[in-house]
Amino acid sequence: MIFFDSSGLLPLFIQEEHSNRIQQIVTKDPSLVVWWGSTIECFSSFARLRRERIIDMDQEGEIRGRLLDVKRHWTEIQPGNDVKAVAHQLLLLHPLTAADSLQLAAALLWADKLPSGHQFVSLDSKLSKAARKEGFVVAP
Repeated sequence: MIFFDSSGLLPLFIQEEHSNRIQQIVTKDPSLVVWWGSTIECFSSFARLRRERIIDMDQEGEIRGRLLDVKRHWTEIQPGNDVKAVAHQLLLLHPLTAADSLQLAAALLWADKLPSGHQFVSLDSKLSKAARKEGFVVAP
């Protein structure tokens, strides 16, 4: 199983420079673990791409549908007091946004707070750096 933040998920649905590498990671291990808010973050990115006229409304609908299909197969870390408590601590240690602290907290709880050897997929440099400092193997 591999933890994916929302930036790591996006190249699975929008063709970009990291899409092939992210697809290779998923092909090797299709057992994705994500934070419960990742779907919302991805939908927000899709809507931004539509507003910027990079994709049209039909493409956005198709991409949303594909994400919802994939979502049925991933493990989702739900919100809760444990996630909030760990996120609060992470904000004291790393320069993260609130959402990124929640994603990293979800990953840490998934790894039973023992991230060594667990893979974390992210294209966000600040989140990747924090995940690496916490002990995750960060890809790509």
